[in-house]
Amino acid sequence: MPEIPFTKMQGVGNDFVVLDGRQYREDWSRLALSLCDRHKGVGADGLLVLTTSQVADFQMVMLNPDGTFDVCGNGLRCLARFAYEQGIVSRSQMTIETLAGVRHARICLDPNREVEHISVKMGQPCFEPAVIPAHLETPLDTLLPLAEGETLSITALSTGSTHAVTFVPQLPDDATFLRISPQVENHPLFPERTSLMWCAVEGDNRLRLRIWERGAGETWGCGTGACAAGVAALLKGYASDNQPVTVISKGGELQIRWREGEEIEKTGPAVTVYNGTYSPTF
Repeated sequence: MPEIPFTKMQGVGNDFVVLDGRQYREDWSRLALSLCDRHKGVGADGLLVLTTSQVADFQMVMLNPDGTFDVCGNGLRCLARFAYEQGIVSRSQMTIETLAGVRHARICLDPNREVEHISVKMGQPCFEPAVIPAHLETPLDTLLPLAEGETLSITALSTGSTHAVTFVPQLPDDATFLRISPQVENHPLFPERTSLMWCAVEGDNRLRLRIWERGAGETWGCGTGACAAGVAALLKGYASDNQPVTVISKGGELQIRWREGEEIEKTGPAVTVYNGTYSPTF
């Protein structure tokens, strides 16, 4: 296999290997396993491949480090900036096909015409158990049974990807986080697994997250997860929709806007780290 040019990007610490895949016909799952390995590959929370689309400006193929396909909000912003700066799309507004449908992205420029941030319409949140998917009768307020008699109160929903959100007085220590998070990810009530957003309310419309992503483990940021946390906080009365909800993770801040019946809007940065080439060894 020839060398593949790539761009390393990150959005609030959620890092990706990004490549233009329009001229390739590769096994993307196998390539993700190789590229995302932090010891033997480039290292990343996911692989983003830009491919052609019949319904949008381009398609985002997103893969977790374990090779599974998914949707990623931070990845959407990164790929939007990549497409804009590579001249694949010359407009500041663009459409992106994803597994969850077509998403609209807007590149916001500063007075010097440099990219300042990117806003993405993330679609409407879904609470239907069959769509999340989750075998739950009341996904908005469920006491999830865990090992050794423990339970965890969660809100389950899909923001293009499956999420469970738990509100806690303070974010968990490492022992608690590493003990409970994998149990929730692989819980039999989530047939396609789930990410878990640990969420602490810090003040008016301010949330702080510790993130466990399905297929990746702990990450510094998760765009769809920030959307899920913001929506759950609004539904539970921890935030109000008269201003954006600031969602803070280890990697930085995202701004989430949502009103019932409308699409979620997520705004935040996307940064190019470096460019390189990769020679697959398989």
